[in-house]
Amino acid sequence: MTRLIVLPWKKSVEIAYKSIRARFFRSLVTTFTLVLAVSFLAFSQVSIDIADAMLVTGDTTLCQMLMRCGYDIMPGDTSLAASPKQRWIVTLSLLVCVVGIINAQLMSVTERFREIGTMKCLGALDRFIVRIFVLEAVMEGFAGSFVGALLGSFTAFLVALLRFGTDTINLLPWQAISVSTLTAIVTGIGLSLLGVLYPAVMAAHMQPVEAMRVEQ
Repeated sequence: MTRLIVLPWKKSVEIAYKSIRARFFRSLVTTFTLVLAVSFLAFSQVSIDIADAMLVTGDTTLCQMLMRCGYDIMPGDTSLAASPKQRWIVTLSLLVCVVGIINAQLMSVTERFREIGTMKCLGALDRFIVRIFVLEAVMEGFAGSFVGALLGSFTAFLVALLRFGTDTINLLPWQAISVSTLTAIVTGIGLSLLGVLYPAVMAAHMQPVEAMRVEQ
């Protein structure tokens, strides 16, 4: 017989939130992994935004300071780009973050065999199980990405002050910094969703009888 029980989104959000609270420390580890990766991404992007703002002024002194800080500036350059090494490090950190999220979510599925089995026995559709995991990922992803993006942007600002002095405050490209920060947040949420897809599908396809039979 086809299961027809469909819970509203409000109830789904409530269940996802309670699940995060019940597994707070595991969720905290997952979120902290995301914070580190997004923070590094935001730091790299905002640092380049600040350096670009200094470069376009055409001030010789500022250009020399940028070169002393390791930026490769060629005659006629109007913008800077991350070095291949820096891009590789950022990409690697994001990949490690995704792997960590997948591992944490798989552990979460293992711990919740009976819970998932009970919900399916009560008539929960497969898409409802997926929805629960996706909502949890969105909550953790938004929290971790928001904190990480702000932390990375603020760190980039402090480093710029230490390197170039307080005069750089007037040169800060707030619009570019805002875009980079928002991009880092969206990227973090995307990574969280990417990391939860396989565990969510695996949980949804679990047979109720098998899930209930697993010993905890």
